[in-house]
Amino acid sequence: MSARILVVDDDPHLADLVVMAMRYEGFEAEAAGSGSEAVSRVTGNAPDLLVLDVRLPDGSGLETCRRLRRLGHRFPIIFLTAMGRTEDRIAGLRSGGDDYLTKPFSLEELIVRTRVVLRRTMPADRLSYAGLEIDDGSREVRREGRLIELSPKEYTLLRYLLANAGRVLTKRQILDHVWESESGGSEGLVHTYVSYLRRRIGGPPLIHTVPRVGYTLRLPRS
Repeated sequence: MSARILVVDDDPHLADLVVMAMRYEGFEAEAAGSGSEAVSRVTGNAPDLLVLDVRLPDGSGLETCRRLRRLGHRFPIIFLTAMGRTEDRIAGLRSGGDDYLTKPFSLEELIVRTRVVLRRTMPADRLSYAGLEIDDGSREVRREGRLIELSPKEYTLLRYLLANAGRVLTKRQILDHVWESESGGSEGLVHTYVSYLRRRIGGPPLIHTVPRVGYTLRLPRS
């Protein structure tokens, strides 16, 4: 699962670390250094989730959260703070936050919490990863906003790969899921359809071959 994340923290080193970790996991992430910048950035281009520091140079992150809620923004917010008291966590949740993580924190834990919150809040009929989106309602596929025309079988295959982004799927798993009980299915057919998808989706490549095993959908490794 992927989404657009805005990280709001006045510590540029920490913000950059969080953004890099988010991007490595396939999210589209960027940073803002203040509450006012965050409000400006989300106007007309709301993220799917906000990671928001409680202490900001132009005021409290709690007030920024309340301001965003008053403006009608309903995307989830995860607070970051050095204050770990119970009353501080309650204040963050009451201001409109969805989760609360105390500094210092593990980047891995933040990623896990991000995924959990997004699973609760993102539409169940939409999958996305690294700019690639599938909408089951309209059965549209887009990459970076570009509409991609797929056959029904190509759509089913891409959806299966996207729903398991980062996981290695064997050719047999793909064949059983996409072609189910259809006769004439073979592992060579999987290879053929993966080749079709790669051409349709374009680059940078997202579908990667795992030799002697199968395929995985992920960002290229540097």
